[in-house]
This record gives sequence, C-alpha cells and structure tokens, in this order.
Amino acid sequence: MNRQLKPQKRIALVAHDAKKSELIRWCEHKRAQLSSHQLFATGTTAARLSAALDLPVQAYLSGPMGGDQQIGAKIAEGQLDLLVFFWDPMSQMPHDPDIKALLRIAAVWNIPVACNSASADFMFSSSLIDTEYEYPVPDYQTYLAGRTTPSA
Repeated sequence: MNRQLKPQKRIALVAHDAKKSELIRWCEHKRAQLSSHQLFATGTTAARLSAALDLPVQAYLSGPMGGDQQIGAKIAEGQLDLLVFFWDPMSQMPHDPDIKALLRIAAVWNIPVACNSASADFMFSSSLIDTEYEYPVPDYQTYLAGRTTPSA
C-alpha cells in the first residue's frame, strides 16, 4: 500500500522544554518554507511558534497531558505527513513512554522524522518537501490476518 503526499505537507512540530528555543529559532530560519505548509504542535510549542512566526499553528494538548498521543493518533490516521521533534536526549521526561510511542508510531507508518536541527535541515533541503511524494506504508491488515496466535 502506498500513501500520496501533496506538495503542501502537514507538519507536526514538537520540542521538549530544553529544546523549544532551538526549535523556534530553526522555524524562524525556515519561516518562508514553513508558510506554505500546515503546521501542528503540542501546547506551549504551538503558542510560541504561532507568535514567533506569525503563522497559524494548530495546537494539541501539552505533551505530558496527551499531546504526543494526539499527534501519534493523527499520524496513524494518515492526517500528518512529517514529524519534527527536537527531543532532549540528556533529560528523562515524566512522559517518556508517550515519547517512545510517538516515535514508534512514526516509524510504523513510515513518515519522515527529524530529531534535531541537522536532520531537519536535511529534510527541508530535500526537493521532496514541496512536491508530491508517494511512499510505501506497510500493509498491517495482511500482517494481522497472518498471525497464528490470538491477540488479547
């Protein structure tokens, strides 16, 4: 099964507290490019980005309050195309299981993920960022149908 992305991407922007300023600086640098896409973010990040960029940013709940899970659900539903998540690898977060689940669901549905400014720069310098793009999505129905043990 393949999924077709349109030229205007639906981009989730997430950052841990220690990385919010870095994400905002990165987004300010990429403002012109980001302005042609739909932006989504968790709680405080959404408010700060919207103010800094003067662009609409759809806000979900704060990460610890379920925002990471809301974004993960949108990825699973095919309603988000890219994840830019500046996470802090040096600090343990009280909602680490949610963060791991968000990164896992992005991998499950094969969407591009950038975890720092360098990987985000590479992602946004790709010619694919502003064009249509077709990519494979695993066929989990076939996978589930082939299971030999019942699930709980």
